[in-house]
Amino acid sequence: MWKLLQRSGNAVSVVPRRRWCSPGLSNAVRLSSSQMDPADERVLRKRKFQPQQAADLSEELAGQLPVKSRVVICGGGITGASVAYHLGLRGWGGETLLVEQDRVGGELPWTACGLAGRFEPSYTELKLAEYSIDLIKRLAENGLPTGWRPVGSLNLARSWDRMTAFNRMKSQALAWGMHCEILSPEQCAQHCELLSLDGIEGGLWIPEDGVCDPQLVCQAYMIEAQRLGVRIVEHCAIKKIHSEHGKVRSVETTAGDVECEYFVNCTGFWAREVGTLSKPVVKVPLKAVEHHYLHTKPIEGLSPDTPFVRDFDGRIFFRECEGHILAGGFEREAKMVYEDGVIPLSQTARQHPPDWDHFHELLDALLLRVPSFRDATLDRLTNSLQVFSPDCKWILGEAPEIQNYYVAAGNKTMGVSASGGIGRVLTDLITKGSTYLDLHILDISRFLGLHNNRKFLRDRCKEAPGKHFEINYPFEEFQTGRNLRMSPIYPQLKEAGAVFGQSMGYERPNYFDQQDKHDEFGLPRFRIAQTRTFGKPPWFDHVASEYRACRERIGIADYSSFTKYDFWSKGNEVVDLLQYLCSNDVDVAVGSIIHTGMQNPNGGYENDCSLARLSERHYMMIAPTIQQTRSMCWIRKHMPNHLRAKVNVADVTSMYTAICILGPYSRILLSELTDTDLTPKSFPFFTYKELDVGLADGIRVLNITHTGELGYVLYIPNEYALHVYSRLYQAGQKFNIQHAGYYATRALRIEKFYAFWGQDLDTFTTPLECGRSWRVKFNKPIDFIGRNALLKQREEGVKRMYVQLLLNDHDHEVDMWCWGGEPIYRDGVYVGMTTTTGYGYTFEKQVCLGFVRNFDDEGRELPVTNEYVLSGHYEVEVAGVRFEAKVNLHSPNLPTKFPDREREAYHATRDKPDQADLLSYGGVTTVKGTGIPTDGHGL
Repeated sequence: MWKLLQRSGNAVSVVPRRRWCSPGLSNAVRLSSSQMDPADERVLRKRKFQPQQAADLSEELAGQLPVKSRVVICGGGITGASVAYHLGLRGWGGETLLVEQDRVGGELPWTACGLAGRFEPSYTELKLAEYSIDLIKRLAENGLPTGWRPVGSLNLARSWDRMTAFNRMKSQALAWGMHCEILSPEQCAQHCELLSLDGIEGGLWIPEDGVCDPQLVCQAYMIEAQRLGVRIVEHCAIKKIHSEHGKVRSVETTAGDVECEYFVNCTGFWAREVGTLSKPVVKVPLKAVEHHYLHTKPIEGLSPDTPFVRDFDGRIFFRECEGHILAGGFEREAKMVYEDGVIPLSQTARQHPPDWDHFHELLDALLLRVPSFRDATLDRLTNSLQVFSPDCKWILGEAPEIQNYYVAAGNKTMGVSASGGIGRVLTDLITKGSTYLDLHILDISRFLGLHNNRKFLRDRCKEAPGKHFEINYPFEEFQTGRNLRMSPIYPQLKEAGAVFGQSMGYERPNYFDQQDKHDEFGLPRFRIAQTRTFGKPPWFDHVASEYRACRERIGIADYSSFTKYDFWSKGNEVVDLLQYLCSNDVDVAVGSIIHTGMQNPNGGYENDCSLARLSERHYMMIAPTIQQTRSMCWIRKHMPNHLRAKVNVADVTSMYTAICILGPYSRILLSELTDTDLTPKSFPFFTYKELDVGLADGIRVLNITHTGELGYVLYIPNEYALHVYSRLYQAGQKFNIQHAGYYATRALRIEKFYAFWGQDLDTFTTPLECGRSWRVKFNKPIDFIGRNALLKQREEGVKRMYVQLLLNDHDHEVDMWCWGGEPIYRDGVYVGMTTTTGYGYTFEKQVCLGFVRNFDDEGRELPVTNEYVLSGHYEVEVAGVRFEAKVNLHSPNLPTKFPDREREAYHATRDKPDQADLLSYGGVTTVKGTGIPTDGHGL
């Protein structure tokens, strides 16, 4: 086999290896271990990140730094080089400085695989990669060396589920304009003759993918950046980033200080540590793990057109590189490094000795897939450390802690595929304040401080790299970093059989399962929800039972993870602020609830929230869980200067436990626990009251459920939470109260055609597009953010429209389900994608929410009207199979035994219902299980 290895069974023995590092670091380590007092060593092991001082700072180096620069980029790797290049393209080259503590591009070639590929899990990531690849091609066409070769990528599947994932990817890719093909095993072998087809079910071929040399691409960016006027200084380290009034002011370097307006942290491996160089600290949650690349000696006859091959189920990849094979992979559990938090400063010290014992599983998979590699000669196994974020996604955007401080990091070994797109969108954000893609899934504001906890990162990032090659199942959950944020009623929910999901670190029940809920000692078992299929999920029956309870009796759900803010002021300033931030009119009677968006200047949703007016000068905001950091950033950044000292905004998410009771008997139940009159006349729908419940007081009760069902959400001070929960659950026994999880409430809101931010709404979706124009008050006395854009859209017409689709002839027992991201076809032409999908337990059909567009024959977008939407014949493509669908534009009134006029009058999507029966195409039918007739006007 390999000349340097001897294999015995599954064990790998290696010749003794020398540990190597730079002489200076080697001496420092010996000095530390032999002469330092143990107590001092423990202190220093927790020291802050200290950049290296330039060894011999000459006047020439000091003179290279300008006194002032509009933008300072820290990091001369491929991402920093791309940002510099794109700022130069934007005309900011003469005002941009890039500093690198070592040498631009690094000193160690091939510390990345060099794949320039489009296979990404989301539209945003795919488009960023697509732009990057096109840019690399253009640089190569202009004569700059990049190492670009369009060899294509061959992606192998060993299981039916993997092939299903490939079919889903193909459906999405074709809709997004990316060419790819599903292959049989024999066709896979035609693309790469080296392969053994043992265990292969098929593959996905992406012909437009290619390979390149990341170091050459980085140098090409740098050459172009310099041509465009960017100043680049090597061997210069950032010591501190100074801010003033919450904005970047200057940077302090080993070669002097530089005043600047913007700072961009593109330090990759060191991004988290560079974040500590400012006050306040910018939290960049990244953790270093070992990552190996195997290089062979040149192989005779190896074709330079060998595709980039990924065997996802074997967790390996390989490619041809300068006549030899470069291979690697992603272990199921990564090996941590720098557990003490002390990060080396040089690229050389970042290179660790290879760990053959850790790599052997990937080596076995590689030899299984390409048996001929057994005859190859090993050149080296490199251990080039890489950093990963807690959710295995890239990290982009403006830091929540300091305005004009931008971060681009966590590219998880795929920096070359991401670099061009990241450079472009960061440049857009810096120079224009917005960009051409919705970035919320990658934005650094998706994290909380807990995600930057070093021990949390050590726990989570063992698992994160392995996710890179796993099947992207619906609702996939991490197994690590759990039991972190829990509501006070968490133990009771676990005892009740909760199976948990995690959002923003919060454990919330996804559904309840009474089977196997105790461990061998009789204690409640902590269970993590798993779907692990693209068809009918294992939790289907549990959710069906919870759904029925919410519609026919009483369900009780934990909403504690929702984002909760309090706004208040001494005068009327809080009203002025919210009128400016929100598109709806918030100056309503005390006790009212306002559902409103916070729009950006283009009219898109930065936040979608409910505001309860607690008093004349006090509001409570309820927003999606993932908005906890993001909303505060937006509010602080856009608060007018004259209001900053007068309006208080507090994140009270962790102060209140939120319990929702929903169902037709919820009013009766709550009435038994409070002395307050809850009749509709006294406590109508969409209003707020502060109640005594049980023996507790100060309970903020909102007469909404966010699902369209009857009910209330109780925001309870944490010290009362267990008491109130116990009283509700005990009193609800006579109504056969039942716990309900997130999956059940999600199913309810999908059927009711309710849009949620982060799933249906994003920064590019406007209220006019999603049927909420009636929530936009253009005649408010204060000009709100986004008003002009929405007025223009109202005049010109919307270019896409939010719709509900019900699949016909779809068998939920055997057919693949919709899970979001399915292409929508109108009269055989692609017109949009689904956003949120699920099974409608009343419709007894798959229900899809999504957006429909109108394209002419040349691909140009035209306005979308109700007539256009309703006149088409629709299909939804699910993993390559198209199902006929019936379209709906309005929130339906679902058949119920418990009609409620208040709620029937309220429609979350579009305020003038005018739709036919959704359950049938004609005639009188009955809704199964209810006996209620429908004649075309009942929904």
